[in-house]
Amino acid sequence: MRPQSNPQLDKIRAILAKAENPAATPEEAQAYFAKAAELMAKYGIEQAMLADSDPDRDKPGDRVIVVEGTYANDRIYLLGYIADALNCHGITRDKSGGRTEVHLFGYESDLDRVELLFTSLLLQMFNGMRQGRPAYGESTVTYRKSWVAGFILTVYKRLQEIEARARQEAPAAASGRSAELVVADRKTVVMARFNAAYPTARSNGRKTNRRGTGFKSGQEAARRADLGQTRVGGRRALSA
Repeated sequence: MRPQSNPQLDKIRAILAKAENPAATPEEAQAYFAKAAELMAKYGIEQAMLADSDPDRDKPGDRVIVVEGTYANDRIYLLGYIADALNCHGITRDKSGGRTEVHLFGYESDLDRVELLFTSLLLQMFNGMRQGRPAYGESTVTYRKSWVAGFILTVYKRLQEIEARARQEAPAAASGRSAELVVADRKTVVMARFNAAYPTARSNGRKTNRRGTGFKSGQEAARRADLGQTRVGGRRALSA
């Protein structure tokens, strides 16, 4: 499901598209990131604070995203980390035929942000991974797996920092409540809905620490990545 048309998200999407262009230099991509990431974080906080006074503006919901293609587990890891950083929670389900459904829970504005950012970062991740070169004697698979691990973990750290800064800088809601308190309450609602839908779900740590020379290169690529700032036998819960 594609996020509904929204002027603010459309603007962020346009900036992300520039960062996704393989022709963009690292410096250009980083500049696009700075603009897009700021916009996305501010959008998320604005929606949360407005909904604190008018709950109909932004309601809790859920969304299913289908993950398929090569490096399927890495795609799922990336989605799970993005969801966690943006106040959502998910679970993998219905694995069959090379595809996996990821069921995400969160407020609609955050689900839109997760889906938009996941789509863009997937492209940025695979573009960067394919450009890297393994060390002499190292297999391409080992290099690429470690590259992806470095990319995902660094993206997650950056998103956490960006979201935290946006909360700290946001003015209080009309009720006088801080952004930190508003977001914390929203997370509680999201987890209650998740637990009601999947009461027996078990959490699993994401295994993204892989040996290989690509890890550092993946980290460096993630630091340049456009995150849309100014600009998920048993089911496994996606948690960081």
